[in-house]
Amino acid sequence: MNKGKYFLFVLILVLFSCKTNVFTGKKTLNFVPDSTLFPMAFNQYDQFLGENKVVTGTKDSEMITRVGQKIKTAAQRWLNAIGEEQYLENYQWDYKLVNDSTVNAWCMPGGKIVFYTGILPICQGETGVAMVMGHEVAHALANHGAQRMSGSQLQSIVGTGVALGSQAAGAKQSTQDIINQAYGIGSQVGVMLPFSRAHETEADKLGLYLAAIAGYNPEEGAKLWERMKANSGGEAPPEFMSTHPSNDSRIKKLRELAPQAKAEAAKYGVSSFK
Repeated sequence: MNKGKYFLFVLILVLFSCKTNVFTGKKTLNFVPDSTLFPMAFNQYDQFLGENKVVTGTKDSEMITRVGQKIKTAAQRWLNAIGEEQYLENYQWDYKLVNDSTVNAWCMPGGKIVFYTGILPICQGETGVAMVMGHEVAHALANHGAQRMSGSQLQSIVGTGVALGSQAAGAKQSTQDIINQAYGIGSQVGVMLPFSRAHETEADKLGLYLAAIAGYNPEEGAKLWERMKANSGGEAPPEFMSTHPSNDSRIKKLRELAPQAKAEAAKYGVSSFK
């Protein structure tokens, strides 16, 4: 395939792989259907649980389940309001607490959620857990996992096209190596990292809204990240080299979003917050 036909193929692939997300209203790149992604995620989740110590029968594990169910209900209320009642029909929600000192939590595509015990001291209770839970669930609801996979696939496809183009132009092998290396650096810093930061910012907003609809005070979102910043010791790479927004910009944005989240919750009759 010559270079022109190759890039025409890529263009057609991109155009036909864009889907509108019901939560954001944005067209996003998504090559991976839920019918493929969810079984993969569920298998990985089961494997993870089999290799790690799951905490059960404690107040903390019960709290994780309770908060998760409230966030799920908030998401369903949102979907009902916009006429997308069936959006979650293939989700298989599950909430687990894992004994691990790592400060982390995640939600796989399809609703499989894990909190590590190491994040609980920073959460400082149920409302803090709700801030984290809302954020992680938002990643799943906004199809960020599928978008990241699709972005990586597209990056690989275009990288192949760059290599083909340099070969077609008769470039020396050393020149091809430089082109490929430059492409890798340029795409990573210029495309893939901002793409991930955009996901984090989007999940911050959607997650704060979900937590508010679930009855949790969205003002706690910024406070949670203040504690996250303190826990990290302030050490982080420059924002332009990071997959996440800087702590300071994130805290500032969450403060700005809190009144909007309360206004969103009011649409569902929620006016008092935990």
